[in-house]
Amino acid sequence: MALPQPSAVLQLLKPVTWFPPMWAFACGAVSSGQPLGERVGLLVSGIVLAGPMVCACSQAVNDWFDRHVDAINEPQRPIPSGRIPGRWGLYIAIAWTLLSALWAWQLGAWAFRATLLALALAWAYSAPPFRFKKDGWIGNAACALSYEGLAWITGAAVMLGGAMPDAHIITLAMLYSLAAHGIMTLNDFKSIEGDKQMGVWSLPVQLGVKGAAGTACWVMLLPQLVVVALLLAWGLLPYAVAVLLLIYAQTPLMMRFMRDPVGRALSLSAFGVPLLVAGMMVSAFAWRNAPQHLLSFETQPFSFSLAQSSGALACNT
Repeated sequence: MALPQPSAVLQLLKPVTWFPPMWAFACGAVSSGQPLGERVGLLVSGIVLAGPMVCACSQAVNDWFDRHVDAINEPQRPIPSGRIPGRWGLYIAIAWTLLSALWAWQLGAWAFRATLLALALAWAYSAPPFRFKKDGWIGNAACALSYEGLAWITGAAVMLGGAMPDAHIITLAMLYSLAAHGIMTLNDFKSIEGDKQMGVWSLPVQLGVKGAAGTACWVMLLPQLVVVALLLAWGLLPYAVAVLLLIYAQTPLMMRFMRDPVGRALSLSAFGVPLLVAGMMVSAFAWRNAPQHLLSFETQPFSFSLAQSSGALACNT
């Protein structure tokens, strides 16, 4: 059997897609509030796990089970072009799954369990009988949860020594997971024709080009606005303003995208999405610096009432 070309294997693993989960893991590590300098080894191992391991595995799985769709939409891809011959695409996907699980084992129980969940979602997204990607709502949700929310929470948990992150961290992770659902929709505009022929109900197929474009924009915007509101409620005004400015910078790009969704989806992905993910890191640093502010805010009323009670007790005595 012919061996796959090394360059084709690298293309199959799609390094360009590794950045989002790596970034999300780093956001989780930052939001944990733990000193990163003392845990550099854990941080680097976790980032490698999120990107070159789990995300690369999901890309290999997706390309194998999408080889018939890619033959229509992207015939130059490694599998339909024959540069990865036979069943090598499937073998690589299985091997990368096992390597990812083995890599996660060294990071502790939390990272191992989270990785198994992420790998299960990767296979369920692409492979029958589940094949979540056949429905744009479900498939994009599974992908966004794995790439953003799960990676963020795992990053925080690893830095916390396997402890469950608090509700504030989980809330931020879930909000940006929701925003990532819109990002995933942007990727579907390039494959509308093949999706229609192969029965893949992506949002552009379900809602039409304009409907899917508007949905993607609002799904990206609304969670970010909720993050701004939360940061304001937590007394973190400078960070809230920074995220709001990043949202403001995204809006003209979204407006141009709405005028030509198919032609400008790549442009919004290239220039608008980085602004969104920059807001993720701003939010992570916001919570990293929030505990002392929240602690002060929450304990002041208690301290005041305690002082009043002590004074009253002294007067009564």
